Amino acid sequence: MPSTAVTADLFLGIDMGTSACRVMAIDGDGAVAGQSSAPLPPPQRNGRHVEQQASLWWIALTAAVAQLGAQVPLRHVRALAVDGTSGTLLLVNVHGDPVTPALMYNDTRSSAEALRISAVAPPDSGAHGATSALAKLLYLQRRYALPHGWRAMHQADWIIACLCGHVGVSDENNALKLGYDPVTRGWPTWVVGLVGDRESLPEVVPPGTPLAPVTASVAKALNLDADVRVIAGTTDSVAAFIASGAAQPGEAVTSLGSTLVLKIISPTPVYAAEFGVYSHRLGEQWLVGGASNSGGAVLRQFFNDGELETLSMAIRTGVPSGLDYYPLTAPGERFPVNDPSLPPRLTPRPHEPALFLQGMLEGIAKIELQGYRCLARLGAPYPVSVRSVGGGARNEAWSEIRRGMLGVPLIDPLSREAAYGAALLSRDGYIQLQ
Repeated sequence: MPSTAVTADLFLGIDMGTSACRVMAIDGDGAVAGQSSAPLPPPQRNGRHVEQQASLWWIALTAAVAQLGAQVPLRHVRALAVDGTSGTLLLVNVHGDPVTPALMYNDTRSSAEALRISAVAPPDSGAHGATSALAKLLYLQRRYALPHGWRAMHQADWIIACLCGHVGVSDENNALKLGYDPVTRGWPTWVVGLVGDRESLPEVVPPGTPLAPVTASVAKALNLDADVRVIAGTTDSVAAFIASGAAQPGEAVTSLGSTLVLKIISPTPVYAAEFGVYSHRLGEQWLVGGASNSGGAVLRQFFNDGELETLSMAIRTGVPSGLDYYPLTAPGERFPVNDPSLPPRLTPRPHEPALFLQGMLEGIAKIELQGYRCLARLGAPYPVSVRSVGGGARNEAWSEIRRGMLGVPLIDPLSREAAYGAALLSRDGYIQLQ
């Protein structure tokens, strides 16, 4: 997306990922004025433990904003919003200072706590599993001596607190894996019972809600005006969906990354724990999603980037391979087939590498089709269009295979950057104030 001359208001989106902080500035029309990034050191890993010090996020954020300031006049910034990795959680004191490390989204140490949750949580809750934010909260609560007035905060929540001083505010998307009920828009009694203290749980607002101006010290440190408004953000995956431009019921986004992730806008929520399907609230609509274990990671077991590019060009997409594959890196699938022992199916293997690759691309496309059909059976609409993100979205042969398989238009996304989605939230939140 081309940049534009900066003569008007700007809106920042801050995407805090696992390897970098990315910042993007857009104008009121959604055109990108500038973007930058600053690296993050990798999280510390020790078996099932994956953690990071929150202070590293702030260092990366300030570095990325400083780089952006060399491209655009930061004095034109009117609002900003933050997205963070879903399920990353830490505990803080009343001032917002961390009193525990941040347990990352893929930390799986909280298996005992997950069992406690499963005993009382309804099956449609997003808090199930050892990687849920609620399981992490219960683990940290058991593991650490906590000060009076401690609060649970997600990654995006903590950054917002650093920016505007609001400790203990979260958004409906980040709060889902903490057990928040987006239908009733409240904390269920079973969550409060497990935590033991309602005040330790965040106040939850819809994404895009205007919060407060940045603090004076932050304005000075980041070279921003003192009246820059902080807007409630979302998770990284929801921000990426917003960035695509999908906004109406039936508009879907397929992420062709290491795994295959499907998301679609629905007028009503859909929950199916057996398939790992749950719904994020987006205003008065719902973002329904499911994730297969198939995806690009299987392709990389057999081909490097150069081979994928060369062989894809040799594929005759109008001539089916005749192969019936279910590509997986290891046994086990949850969506659209719920079978923890489902074996990979990658035989017979033809002698021609291009035909073998075509069979795998067709197999993953069939899984995508089955996934959207599964979501439709569960109550979501079947796609009227699909936008594609992730590395596989650039593979033209794969796109042609998928287009024929899905039977709906494949539309280019507005952006494939989560930071762009966060920037749109900041713009729309600021408009509410006018």
